Amino acid sequence: MENKVELPISIEKVRKWLGIAVALALAVMEVVICVQYMPERNAALTYVVLGVCCVALDALAVLDFYVIKPPRLKLAAYGFQFLFLLLVSAITANDFCVVLYCLACTEFYMSTEDLKLNFIMFGVSAGVFVASFVIGWVMVYEGESTYNAVVQILGGCLFGLVILIIHFFITYGLMRFYRTSKRLSAALAEADESRAALKEAYERLSRTAVYEERNRIAKDIHDNAGHSITGVIMQTEAAKLLLDADPEEARKRIISANMQAKNALDQMRSSVHLLAGRPAETSLKDGIEEIVAQTVDSNDLKIRCDVQDVTLDEERARFLFNCVKECITNGIRHGGATAFYIEARLRSGELSLLVSDNGKGPCGEIEEGYGLKSMREKAERFGGTMRISGEPEEGCEVSVFIKTG
Repeated sequence: MENKVELPISIEKVRKWLGIAVALALAVMEVVICVQYMPERNAALTYVVLGVCCVALDALAVLDFYVIKPPRLKLAAYGFQFLFLLLVSAITANDFCVVLYCLACTEFYMSTEDLKLNFIMFGVSAGVFVASFVIGWVMVYEGESTYNAVVQILGGCLFGLVILIIHFFITYGLMRFYRTSKRLSAALAEADESRAALKEAYERLSRTAVYEERNRIAKDIHDNAGHSITGVIMQTEAAKLLLDADPEEARKRIISANMQAKNALDQMRSSVHLLAGRPAETSLKDGIEEIVAQTVDSNDLKIRCDVQDVTLDEERARFLFNCVKECITNGIRHGGATAFYIEARLRSGELSLLVSDNGKGPCGEIEEGYGLKSMREKAERFGGTMRISGEPEEGCEVSVFIKTG
């Protein structure tokens, strides 16, 4: 069962509800600040100015969250917000004005990922706050002693800066965590989709590989075993015709047919083992010695081997075993050979197989039949080649070269 990853709430939904919360918080804090402010003169005009500034701040906050999109217009809106915040702070000199600065910067911290830009916004808001607080305190509390004024101004500024710093790190940190969480969730969802796609592709590839391997084995059975069985039929038919007229030749034909039948049987067994998933023989020396033992037991032949103990993959080992069987069968059938020499050596990543006999040898140009053509093609497929040489009445020699990797 695939794990389903739920993406976090869209940032637009967060903006929607946060915009409402910021607007309400601004309105509440503005009421608190205006209630605490008690001017001694020009009260009506002062409250009108405060009211206009507060309404403008609320309107700009709502516009920042829901309406204004272009960056330049947003910067202009922030500039006006700081202007109205400066007026409110200068008029009231209230410590709670720092909350208004925090709320005014919230949308910028939320929508901007660049840490440098966020630091610039924090610096501007902190600078405007300090300037407005100093101006407001001097205007409201004029006449206070210098010592009290300095203490009150420094205390208020430090308190405000601490609040601004805490707000900055909390807001920016939460938004950074949110964005990282969203990206990770999206990456996990994409990884799950990619994993599912890769799994499906792997299964298709595996099925294709199985089908191709089965087709290859079926082709080998059809080509090699079919060819060998056809040869058996032809040799036995010829032996029947020669049985009375030339018993010795008939005997040779029967021996050749016997070899071909065993070759076909071995090929079919190897193919069945591959289809069943059982490992085929991969030791070249053991495989060739087994072929020699079976051949000598059933025929009056002499075979000498000098085979290096090399471990090969199934396909290459099977090919070389078939080469040995084909060379022995051809030597008996076409050359009347009674003795063979088999040599196999591995040098610098290339394996060479030599099979020579004491038969009649080729007369003139060598005409390759189906078996030899198949050997040459497969040797070239393994990055090698095949050579056939010999002289009349001096035997034949077949050399096969393949790459081991």
